[in-house]
Amino acid sequence: MGDILFLSHRIPFPPDRGDKIRSHHLLKHLVKEHRVHVGTFGETAADMMAESELAAVAASHCLVKRYKPLPLAGLEAVLTGKPVSLTAFDHARVHDFVLRTLRQHPIEAIVVFSGQMGQYIPDDYRGRVVIDLCDVDSAKFDTYGTKSGARAMIDRREGKMLAREEERLAHRADTTILISDNEAALLLSRMERPELANVTVLGNGIDTVTFDPAKVERHADLDARPGPNLVFTGQMDYPPNIDSALRVMDTLMPRIRAEFPDAVFHCVGRAPVGALTSRDGELGIRVWGEVPDVKPFLQSADIVIAPLILARGIQNKVLEAMAMARPVVLSPEAATGIDAVDGEHFIVAADDEAFVQAVARLETDSAKADALAKAAREFVIREQGWDAMFAPLNDIVAGPMRSAA
Repeated sequence: MGDILFLSHRIPFPPDRGDKIRSHHLLKHLVKEHRVHVGTFGETAADMMAESELAAVAASHCLVKRYKPLPLAGLEAVLTGKPVSLTAFDHARVHDFVLRTLRQHPIEAIVVFSGQMGQYIPDDYRGRVVIDLCDVDSAKFDTYGTKSGARAMIDRREGKMLAREEERLAHRADTTILISDNEAALLLSRMERPELANVTVLGNGIDTVTFDPAKVERHADLDARPGPNLVFTGQMDYPPNIDSALRVMDTLMPRIRAEFPDAVFHCVGRAPVGALTSRDGELGIRVWGEVPDVKPFLQSADIVIAPLILARGIQNKVLEAMAMARPVVLSPEAATGIDAVDGEHFIVAADDEAFVQAVARLETDSAKADALAKAAREFVIREQGWDAMFAPLNDIVAGPMRSAA
């Protein structure tokens, strides 16, 4: 197999958040069959410390610390007529790495992870191009733009400009990958010329060996509480996760605690914003922030909840909880793209009342909770392993270019 140039907006190590988990397994799959050259960005100290892990699998690599402040990226975006998402990830060192790699190595395909990195594909590159958009970022900004205020105006601009970039990339690529059928249909529905795009779906997987309740110790603090302990995980500076956590704190927990006075909501994940940390210590609310390992929290959760109002793609947080054999109550949006059965593998709650009722049922019916948890793990082992999800990837990367088909 020939060499591959892999471009990712975040270093795929450590695989500790949704997008990095997917890019990590994508890279792991590619290096089984190819020499892979990687251009990517780091944002945190942990990202930069993981460079040795990247070097261990990459034939060559370029890791750049992304430091550009958002106001500067926004100013560049206005001056250049580009989306902020692109200017924020525009760096001369990565451009130089791409051009040097194409000159020095027999690159047969460029694989791009996330639309921010499509800007690095040279116009004159004639090899195969595969772009994993994951989900439709422009649609997220359209949703944010429905609110009022100056930020909403910025979001509306970003949504409009990203939609153009997504269509450009889908036309440029030999194959464009989305994370679910819903996301693929959404992307095509937003294009002026959908017939020029070759779109396929590769879903998210789960590492059921790592997320195995038999191998994880329980969390002492949670186990010391009468409960029920309700756990929500995620990147806590991400607006959909913020909105979900606040929904639990403001609307769900008062009603749940009216029936179960010892119930505690555990908000677990890095970079919680002030609107969340200020609530830590209130009755029934614990905001943990970044933790060394999320698995003990899942192991000791009585119920894992995912009340997302806005959700794109497949939620890793849901798959992780299911793999850990925990009963999960989630919104229809959070269930999107997971072909599990409501009532058998998890419980889908369409509104606040349904969430409260589902929590109450699982807390009072241990047999139902245990059956749901057992079926959840069996489902992800059978249907959601990463090897199964990425089985078609080699054919996608090695297939004929559209112009030659």
